[in-house]
Amino acid sequence: MYLGVDLGTSGIKIIVMDEAGNIVDSETEALQVSRPNPLWSEQDPQHWWAACDTVMQKLAKRNQMQQVKSIGLSGQMHGATLLDSENNVIRPAILWNDGRSQAQCEELEQKVANCHQITGNLVMPGFTAPKVLWVKQNEPDNFAKIAKVLLPKDYLRFLLTGSFATDMSDAAGTMWLDVEARDWHSDMLSACGLTKEHMPTLLEGNEISGQLDEHLAKRWNMQSVPVIAGGGDNAAGAIGVGLVSPGQAMISLGTSGVYFLVSEGFKANPQKAVHSFCHAVPNTWHLMSVMLSAANCLQWFAEDVVKSNVSDLLEELASKSATLDIKQAPIFLPYLSGERTPHNNPHAQGNFFGITNESDQACFTHAIMEGVSFAFADGLDAVHDSGAQATEITLIGGGAKSPYWRQLLADVLNTKITFRKGGDVGPALGAARLAKMAIHRELTLDDVCPEPEIVEIHYPNSHKVAIYRSRRDKFKKLYPAIKELF
Repeated sequence: MYLGVDLGTSGIKIIVMDEAGNIVDSETEALQVSRPNPLWSEQDPQHWWAACDTVMQKLAKRNQMQQVKSIGLSGQMHGATLLDSENNVIRPAILWNDGRSQAQCEELEQKVANCHQITGNLVMPGFTAPKVLWVKQNEPDNFAKIAKVLLPKDYLRFLLTGSFATDMSDAAGTMWLDVEARDWHSDMLSACGLTKEHMPTLLEGNEISGQLDEHLAKRWNMQSVPVIAGGGDNAAGAIGVGLVSPGQAMISLGTSGVYFLVSEGFKANPQKAVHSFCHAVPNTWHLMSVMLSAANCLQWFAEDVVKSNVSDLLEELASKSATLDIKQAPIFLPYLSGERTPHNNPHAQGNFFGITNESDQACFTHAIMEGVSFAFADGLDAVHDSGAQATEITLIGGGAKSPYWRQLLADVLNTKITFRKGGDVGPALGAARLAKMAIHRELTLDDVCPEPEIVEIHYPNSHKVAIYRSRRDKFKKLYPAIKELF
């Protein structure tokens, strides 16, 4: 058996995977986020560890943990976890969704003129480097104590093994990594007052980072098994749905929206806010567009506006779909929380355009789903502008359960969409798969990372494709026309 540990923002999840790749057990423990000031988002790393221990003890009561062969790690990316020379946590970890460091982003771009070429990304407050520069400038006493900077899952690794290590995919989200060379970059570190001595050892995602501490092994009724480098949550999630080869891609239609494409070598398009990261398997890279509001746009409309639920809205839309005139529906901008790709504008806002007396509830529901689909199309265009192309797009996420929305995406994107099972456990499953790869070097990626079972394949409808192409032209004109009003 193999364990996959996924340290998320809202909780930690650990799965038990058998030799055949099946998930035989799982357990979660909730975590809370602290927001002591506007734009701040922090967690106490000790809470991560307490939750990890709680989950492991529960799993140990239900499973033959002596059969576990290795442990893989995944988790929330970008968080700055700062340790002193005695390995004590200096301050609460600053998380990926913390927005306090915009000024430091601008400073880093001025200090290192070629930072976009080095990292393949724009410097954004979500990344680790500007967070640590903020600490240097606003908490100098804390900065002076820093001996190691770790990402969230890598703090768990230290407590599990005593080793300071990270994987390439998570390291790529710090803005300290030369993403093409897969190595720490001295200029980016120096701009934050750091050196390579402050950084953990870099490993590929399927390499062994250390052995489980003997005392912990005894506590959890385990052997002292290898702990594997693992991956950041998006890269591990992609491995969990079998995306390991160039050209494979997925759309994750969840609360937020992600388009993830495994690229042929290192490619980048930072000017359109595309993320270019190392993948969690050797010599592989990926590109990613991110939209901050996707399926939650529909949830907002259902719960906060019409005081209903999403399933009722979808049922009503399905019943009226045969007579719905989509050409007359409003156009919706889905920027309820700002937007990342391609606009990189935290101040962008949502908007309905083209409301008439004929605009009923079903029209608004359709408009929201269509607007989210158009925003995904913007993200796909930005990713593909880097020179990478998809051979197949897998669709996962809660919003993907709607057949109407799946077909809408196929029509808007004018491409085949493959809906698969199992995306909800992606990162933990990916971590477990990496754990298996590390101790079974004879197995290929295809052996360990099969794609999940196909539920349905959606092909574009040529008539609808033409309609949506015309409506998307209007959608694309709206943002530049009103952005100065935000």
